[in-house]
Amino acid sequence: MARGGQQGDPVDWVTRAADDAVRHAGEGNPVTVASGASPSGPIHLGNLREFITPHFVAEELRRRGVPVRHLHSWDDFDRFRKVPAGVPAEWAEHIGRPLTAVPDPWECHASWAEHFKAPLQESLRELGVEMEEVSQTEMYTSGAYRDQVLLAVSRRDEIEAVLAKHRTKKVSAGDDASEQEAADLADSVANEDDEEGDPGAGASADAIARFPYRPYCRQCGRDTVTTTAYDDATTTLSYTCSSCGYEGTTDLSTDTDGKLVWKVDWPMRWAYESVNFEPAGRDHMTPGSSYTVGTELVSSIFDWRAPARVIYAFVGFAGVQKMSSSAGGVPTATDALRILESPMLRWLYVRRAPTQAFDIDFGASVVRLYDEWDALGRKAAEKSDVATLAWHRASETASAGRLPTPSVPVPFRTLSSVADVTAGSADLISRIIESSGFPHDSVDDLEPRLSKAMQWTAEHVPADERTTVRQTPDTERLSSLTEDEELWLRIFLDRLPAEPDLDSVTAVVYGTPKVARGLGFEDSPTDQVKADQKDFFRLLYNLLVSADRGPRLPTLVLALGPEKVRHLLGG
Repeated sequence: MARGGQQGDPVDWVTRAADDAVRHAGEGNPVTVASGASPSGPIHLGNLREFITPHFVAEELRRRGVPVRHLHSWDDFDRFRKVPAGVPAEWAEHIGRPLTAVPDPWECHASWAEHFKAPLQESLRELGVEMEEVSQTEMYTSGAYRDQVLLAVSRRDEIEAVLAKHRTKKVSAGDDASEQEAADLADSVANEDDEEGDPGAGASADAIARFPYRPYCRQCGRDTVTTTAYDDATTTLSYTCSSCGYEGTTDLSTDTDGKLVWKVDWPMRWAYESVNFEPAGRDHMTPGSSYTVGTELVSSIFDWRAPARVIYAFVGFAGVQKMSSSAGGVPTATDALRILESPMLRWLYVRRAPTQAFDIDFGASVVRLYDEWDALGRKAAEKSDVATLAWHRASETASAGRLPTPSVPVPFRTLSSVADVTAGSADLISRIIESSGFPHDSVDDLEPRLSKAMQWTAEHVPADERTTVRQTPDTERLSSLTEDEELWLRIFLDRLPAEPDLDSVTAVVYGTPKVARGLGFEDSPTDQVKADQKDFFRLLYNLLVSADRGPRLPTLVLALGPEKVRHLLGG
């Protein structure tokens, strides 16, 4: 099959996944790539792989001219499972209800589900990820799946045979279990509990115990129900609720107050939406897991075949002590976009195959990451290989074009260093950057990188690593200067320009020890001068910021200004 591009073009995981999606759909046919997530809590950067993996595949197909849609299912009809830290204990009252029926304890959105959808939706827009979003609450309650529900229930014995073949001994869901794998476990537990129910007329006890459909209680709204009978002729399901004691019925032909259990629901949706490609985490791909069961059920029950897929691995985090999503325990895309330009965040996910685990570090490595990104951008202008292909995929989308980057790309390390010593004054930063060899018309030319550098410096540089400028001269240190130190300071203050720029300050900082040894500013330093420079630099740091090290001295001097520097150096 011909790929979208010329022979010899670099081939990456996106290329191969797009090939698989087209192969599944058939040449010339529209392609549906899918993703899904439950808005049960903060959707962290590990979950972002679920959204952004099919996005890149869809973008590659658009580049080829293949009709494609990225369909995202919000599993907001899932049950509310537990009350997390930071939420009032009385929210336990809502356990077992759909996420869309649970009120937002922070009172800023219509429901629990909407509260956790909204920030990610905003971040995805910034990332250039466009999706056709589907609410499973709306799909189920509108009756869109009615025929599929009736089909699954009518063939429940066949479904149970597949589930039984893959059923393993019940275990506790670990900390790393996904929401859907937790749902699998809950379904299993709930089904075993159902075995105690009276099967009633029209169904065997075993069939009732493993019933593929679960209603929410009509009285209390929870899914804590036990199916007691099902009548195939009338499609009436009888149940009792362990939470409120309600005993009632629901008609699957007319009522829409429940949903299929997850291992049946997922393959049903593959068929309903004609899904050709969908990624999944490793937890879905283990023997007996959702994908294994779904692969059999989608063909035997729903007349479709399992979509092409990639398996994605774990994403870890470091340097996140001050993340705003701390209540959720892990950082989100919103947090990352406070310090990373949107193309860079995209690049972290596209440059590696989804099967590769990786860490996102919000600490000191952010500076190196920006350096690597900038260097790759320069390379991309001259060379075409897999690395530069990842840069291009990260930098633009079919509909939005190039994603926002600064028109004057100043190195992040420079911006963050200046931000550190200017207390985040954008205007002062702009003046220093201008004198540092990066001419620009306004601060806007430095955005969005400037704001992200300021944010990173404020939120992620530890207090003991921050630069604290002295407010008054260190009289004790100034009174104990050696002869060499006195000479260095006299030369430095004498040569410091009244209206400095980066070049002139750099010349004075590095040239002072040369002049003290009888050399000129332009002369090469001797070994003795190099040793003097180290001592001189330490002296300046001591007197300016009460430390032995700090930001680059020329930048620090520019940030403080001649008047402040002279004051602190006793001039």
